[in-house]
Amino acid sequence: MELVLPGIGLIFWMTLSFLILAFILGKFGWPVIVQALDKRETKITESLELAEKTREEMKALQANNEQLLREAKEERDSILAEARKISQKMYDEAKEKANEEAQRILTSAKENIHYEQMKAIAEVRNTIAELSLEIAGKVLSEEMKENGRHTSYVNRLVDEIKLN
Repeated sequence: MELVLPGIGLIFWMTLSFLILAFILGKFGWPVIVQALDKRETKITESLELAEKTREEMKALQANNEQLLREAKEERDSILAEARKISQKMYDEAKEKANEEAQRILTSAKENIHYEQMKAIAEVRNTIAELSLEIAGKVLSEEMKENGRHTSYVNRLVDEIKLN
């Protein structure tokens, strides 16, 4: 039963050793432990504040990044719009120059056609004049020879001209 019921001497010495241990720990151990816990609590608090501050800065940076992204998109859109305007302007200018060149070529062709037409008419007139003179010369020579034959000769010459 000794194990179940301890003796008074054992209780006394156990209590005394517990009190001495509690005094030594209270004098030297607890202040160090409490100080370490206070330092740790301070570090944890500072870390939480720093994390919160960093979170706020990240939110501000994210908002700033979104603003920069919007501005970049707006600038991109304005650059694309300007490029489209320049492209359309260049297209219109090229089209206008092509139309002017086509008009110039058409006008030149019309002038050449008119010139060639006038040249052909002049050649036809010269040919008709030469033929008329030739016919007149022959008619006159025939008339000089015989009076009645000149009509039949002129008719024959006219028939020859129509065939050529």
